Amino acid sequence: MAEPSRHRSLYKPVGSPPWKETFRQGCLERMRNSRDRLLNKYRQAGGSMPAGAQKTLLVQEVMEEEWNALQSVESWPEALAQLEEPMDLAVLEEIQQELIDQEQSIISEYEKSLQFDEECLSIMLAEWEANPLICPVCTKYNLRVTSGVVMCQCGLYLPSHSPELTEQKLRACLEDSVNEHSACCPHTPAFSVTEGTEEKPSLLMSCLACDTWAVIL
Repeated sequence: MAEPSRHRSLYKPVGSPPWKETFRQGCLERMRNSRDRLLNKYRQAGGSMPAGAQKTLLVQEVMEEEWNALQSVESWPEALAQLEEPMDLAVLEEIQQELIDQEQSIISEYEKSLQFDEECLSIMLAEWEANPLICPVCTKYNLRVTSGVVMCQCGLYLPSHSPELTEQKLRACLEDSVNEHSACCPHTPAFSVTEGTEEKPSLLMSCLACDTWAVIL
């Protein structure tokens, strides 16, 4: 947050008690609704908070947007007519700190989610390497590759795309695809089978988080 003079330029003189809770609740709600915008800024910053005195990504914007919205309400301009310093500046700083805490909470929750996805991905790759090839669609039963045909107890059946396909080659293909995706996106991809009519069914890898998909087989 800026210095008091910055406060005065951003927040024109306003009244006392009634506006505090309205402004506070509006800021908190706006921050909650801006989660995607905040995380986009966080990712663009390389997963780190900005350096310097103002170590926030969205707090200032949220407060300015909510203040402008509050002033546009017909019933409020007259009520927001007097600024009592230093009390009202202290109120703004109190609300700002609450928003900083909320921003950090959102980012912390996001980082925990990323860590969980990374752990799941590591476990999945470790299982693929240590055990018989697990079906990527159901993640429960083992895949069987016979004469290039891929089958699983869950019902997965991929007719031969290549007679030379073996379990080892399919394993390497899956691992390469997952590793390539993880280099660009921290979330765990999902696998599914297309229900082809004229063409043979294919194994797809997709990710809702980064809105990508790829044909694996």
